[in-house]
Amino acid sequence: MTNLIRWEPMREVMTLREAMDHLFDDAFTRPMGMAGSSIPALDLYQTDDAVVVKAALPGFKPDDVQISVTNDVLTLRGEYKQESEQNEAVYHLRERRHSSFERSLTLPTSVQTDKAKAEFENGILTIQLPKSDEVKPKSISIKAK
Repeated sequence: MTNLIRWEPMREVMTLREAMDHLFDDAFTRPMGMAGSSIPALDLYQTDDAVVVKAALPGFKPDDVQISVTNDVLTLRGEYKQESEQNEAVYHLRERRHSSFERSLTLPTSVQTDKAKAEFENGILTIQLPKSDEVKPKSISIKAK
């Protein structure tokens, strides 16, 4: 014998408050790698003379990050090492863990890797890659007759 249960469509409609609760739960309780964001977050832009890449690397030190360029592909690798565990402490929450990343992107133009510069300040890595002379804009002077 089968029990019949009355279907109430309004019971299955999520309220706005429930939807917002789910949104905030997902945003603040999931680890960053699972929230759909890329690690590290990057900005890539060009000036007349260089290609510039900025990477947000909070918690990393300059020694934790490696940069390489091969055939116009920039690769960033990093490893964040976990601090030693406090044996005498009782943890109630422990979200900071050992992690690593690798991110590659194709540069928009040819660059001079031997003249590249990288700076690390306040968790932001800035890489300046001078453009190759062949791709830099050239001006042509006009002579009047």
